[in-house]
Amino acid sequence: MHVYFHIFGLSIPAYGTMIALGVLIANIIGLIIISKDKKDKYDFVLVESYAALGGFLGAKILYLIVSAKDIEWGRVFSDFDYFNMILRSGFVFYGGLIGGLLAVFLAGRIHKIDLKYYVIRLIFLIPLIHGFGRIGCFCAGCCYGVPYDGPLAVCFPHGSFAIPGVKLFPVQIVEAIFLILISLIVMFISLKLKSRFTVESYLILYAILRFILENYRYDEDRGIYFGLSTSQWISILMVVASVVSIIIRVSKAKNKAV
Repeated sequence: MHVYFHIFGLSIPAYGTMIALGVLIANIIGLIIISKDKKDKYDFVLVESYAALGGFLGAKILYLIVSAKDIEWGRVFSDFDYFNMILRSGFVFYGGLIGGLLAVFLAGRIHKIDLKYYVIRLIFLIPLIHGFGRIGCFCAGCCYGVPYDGPLAVCFPHGSFAIPGVKLFPVQIVEAIFLILISLIVMFISLKLKSRFTVESYLILYAILRFILENYRYDEDRGIYFGLSTSQWISILMVVASVVSIIIRVSKAKNKAV
């Protein structure tokens, strides 16, 4: 792992670099598909911009909620350095996903964009970017795994967010691999099978993955309630909501066909 990439004497944060690389690759793939389908690329950029802003705000808000008990709220608006530290300190992906989707629907309402196409057709780009983000997490040492002395155990150095000098489970890399696999599966469902249920497929697959991998996370900001973490509770809700959505949509389609 490398917290920074050292290029031409510059120290570039590896976490941000990996996310930027994921966004770049996702945009190239998205623009290729949009051009092939003869859709408006400017609408794609607009939807993406809303998603990025909503994702950032949602991820930060959920982090603040989960970490509320550990934050010195009296210092947030009186100590600029502390405020800056809180602003940069953490994000929760589920908050970003929810915030991003809400922002996308807001963009559709405001700008009269055909969201159905962009969301259903290109939802597989989210786990692709997320996978690169998890590689960035590994580089920075954040979102680290439980103490583990088995095959492929990793030991982070001083200067990373992880516990230094202790062998840990490489949960970030495991999640990155499965996220890219989920992206490929949902891409196949979208582009080859042309299914209407790509969003539900993605949410179910990721929720199952996240629920399992939460048991192998060791970083402190888990937010445990009744034995399950915040993300595990959200995973359960995601699966239930997705299954209900599929049932309702299939039922409506059958009623129309009758």
